[in-house]
Amino acid sequence: MPLKRLLTPVSLSAEVLTAATLFTAELPAPSAEASRAPVLAVRGLRKSYGDKVVLRDVTFDVQAGEIFGFLGPNGAGKTTTLEIIEGLRGQDAGEIRVFGLHHRTCLSQIRERLGVSLQKSEYWGQLRVGELITLFRSFYKKTLGYQVLLDTFELREKERAFLRDLSGGQRQRVILCLALVNDPELIMLDEPTVGLDPDSRRALWNILRKLKAAGKTIILTTHYMEEAQELSDRVAIIHDGVIMCCDTPASLISTLGSHSAITFRSDVPVDVNKLVLHPWCSNALTTSAQGTIVYCSDLKVALLSLLSWAEENRITIEDLQIREPGLEDVFLSLTGSASEGQQL
Repeated sequence: MPLKRLLTPVSLSAEVLTAATLFTAELPAPSAEASRAPVLAVRGLRKSYGDKVVLRDVTFDVQAGEIFGFLGPNGAGKTTTLEIIEGLRGQDAGEIRVFGLHHRTCLSQIRERLGVSLQKSEYWGQLRVGELITLFRSFYKKTLGYQVLLDTFELREKERAFLRDLSGGQRQRVILCLALVNDPELIMLDEPTVGLDPDSRRALWNILRKLKAAGKTIILTTHYMEEAQELSDRVAIIHDGVIMCCDTPASLISTLGSHSAITFRSDVPVDVNKLVLHPWCSNALTTSAQGTIVYCSDLKVALLSLLSWAEENRITIEDLQIREPGLEDVFLSLTGSASEGQQL
């Protein structure tokens, strides 16, 4: 397979990006027809490996200019779905259209407008940062300026550095730089912040917000629920190869029917199936990190009732905390598992 097909990066527009500021110019408004058509349309996608079914009729759309969060436990089918869209894997059934182009017949055209940061990116450590950028720019007909890329990702001082000598955060900046070489319209980022410290992660969030402001469309897979809730316009949660839901984070959180979450640990196991029978408990879950989570609509009533219930059942409650429900709670309720990012 040609190198170009294996190393497909992500990028921005030279007219909109300068060395001093990233994506600050105004873009022309899209036509009404263009704004209605999804940038990506996936219909009935299926994939199996022998007897193991990985994707089961996966269907979703990604609209122009949105950050689309694609979430799911390990092995749920996230990366397989993205790799099929990117042309790195074939599907057993289903249809994909990108920019209105049929995926099977127009893949080379799609790739010129597509940017990708793979879940695992390995490059030869003997290459220098500048050499990698030059290599990736050679893959495309249209690219951003070399100096602009260096300045945007603060890599000018590392231009002559070997990749093997960079820190984890610096390597990630290089990978994102390579993913922004060809000014793509659709950017696909598979867990781009794994292994980054909190400051580096939030710096990446700012870059993604600027990309969105510039009119770019982004698909983001992540195990960090805070990240997905903070950045995503809409979120799809996939579990066991099936899309369980797809909506805005706020709408998904509202489906919990709860205004508060009470978390606690106890000296004996709690049967959540019995706990949810009480009128003050909307739902309840048990996780390894937080212990028991009780969801409720009336916090005062639920808190007093929970303490009375614990006393009646001779259960000692420890480390009790109160918080608002979030996307992590939706994820738990649908998949029965916790995200790696939150270590639940």
